Amino acid sequence: MSQHQQENTMQDAQSFWAWAAVQPQRLALVTHDHGQITAGALLARVNQLSHGLCAAGLEEGDLVALMAPNDQVYFELFLATSQVGMFLSPINYHLSSEETSYILHNSDARVFVAHGRCGAVAQQAAAAAGIQRCYWVAEPILGFAPYESLLQDQPATLPEQRRAGTLMLYTSGTTGKPKGVRRSLPGADPEIMASLTSFLGTLFDIPPMTGAHLLTGPLYHATPSMMGPAVLHMGVPVVIMDKWTPEGTLERIERYRITSANMVPTMFHRLLKLPEAQRRRYDLSSLRSVVTTGAPCPPKTKEDILNWWGEVLFELYGGTEGVGTSIRPEEARLHPGSVGRAIPGSRIFILNDIFQEMPPGEVGTVYILPILGDCEYYKDPHKTQQIKRGDLITVGDVGYLDEEGWLYLTDRKIDMIISGGVNIYPAEIEAVLIQHPHVADVAVFGIPDEEWGESVKAAVEIIPGIPHTQEVADALLSFAAEHMARYKVPKSIDFVAELPRLPSGKVLKRRLRAPYWEAAGRQI
Repeated sequence: MSQHQQENTMQDAQSFWAWAAVQPQRLALVTHDHGQITAGALLARVNQLSHGLCAAGLEEGDLVALMAPNDQVYFELFLATSQVGMFLSPINYHLSSEETSYILHNSDARVFVAHGRCGAVAQQAAAAAGIQRCYWVAEPILGFAPYESLLQDQPATLPEQRRAGTLMLYTSGTTGKPKGVRRSLPGADPEIMASLTSFLGTLFDIPPMTGAHLLTGPLYHATPSMMGPAVLHMGVPVVIMDKWTPEGTLERIERYRITSANMVPTMFHRLLKLPEAQRRRYDLSSLRSVVTTGAPCPPKTKEDILNWWGEVLFELYGGTEGVGTSIRPEEARLHPGSVGRAIPGSRIFILNDIFQEMPPGEVGTVYILPILGDCEYYKDPHKTQQIKRGDLITVGDVGYLDEEGWLYLTDRKIDMIISGGVNIYPAEIEAVLIQHPHVADVAVFGIPDEEWGESVKAAVEIIPGIPHTQEVADALLSFAAEHMARYKVPKSIDFVAELPRLPSGKVLKRRLRAPYWEAAGRQI
């Protein structure tokens, strides 16, 4: 095949499997330590892994769980499960063994792959959940088999019976237990499902077979977990970051001539705080599409990034349950504060408490007609019912549409804290703190944080006779840290004589939050 024919074939290819077979020598992945992996090498490992999972006894509809920092193993497992009709659940590697065990059990995981960095937690969680098939990556974990044993002696050819798999991501809930967002298996050829990701090119001006994509966010988050493989299917190599740093981001943009990336507003805040000389040290002229998700990006932050990087900043609004709107950089300047209009194939509705549609300018709950199809919270029909209205779904935000259909958010999910683009649910933290013998009552809420957007604050009623001292506060924080991921642990504690409550017993968190937000000159 001539070079011209190869280029035409690659432009037509809409999946990693297709274009990697045409030009196996092209770059596919750059690891966090700058190792380079060609498409041919990755394709061979993906196919071996697909055969290996099936040889291990897994069948269509089974689920593989992964607990690892950003690493090539995610892409191998994503692509392997995507062509043999299996689910993949990436697990937040900051979680405790109790939290991890719950996900392993709730998801019905048949295989658990864990990075050696997560060794102690993974080992305890697997034992508690009774997972039999466990494999380690990078560093040995006692009782786990080597991940490479799944690939050993397996053919590097495509599986004969190929069918599309999908992700099952976990999102925290107001009950304190994570919820698995599950969609039915597509029941289609994996090549067809991969080709559907080309809509990203339309939304965010990402052309196929061009440039490179910088993966900055953790792969257990919805947008990175889906966008990374999506651009790889489009023939765009992915540059992986493990631990995100502002200067590391700028250095990689220059080194690899990055054309696209996904970031949360907290990253922009930290980038903008770099000294001017440091910011101007790097050539960022290759950037074409930077997509912000995770939390609404403040208009001033968006304007500062646009002035620095040029017209490259897009915003995507939605959640793990479904995406709904997007806004282009030129539109953001004309509609400051908006998170965009409905993306092609989706629709946005504003409904009141009795599910009547609100007219333009009137505030209500934001409902999305998702393009990703129907979903459920796995094994939890009650919570599934709470977020649905017919074919519509809500992630709990409140806002309004203007006359032209631009969406503006006016409030967050009820009581939810968004810190650095990460959703943190107070009820989960409250359920832990209330177990401490010194705690009579507790309420957790978010307060303004210049860098993170919000930070976690706890208001605590202490039982009589226990002093309101920093030593007691430190003991409560240490207790919390033993039972949950560090990012959920409150940054500070206020001791109160009595929590404000309605006659119904509901805590008036707005009253607790108000002084902090008013002091920061911001409304809640």
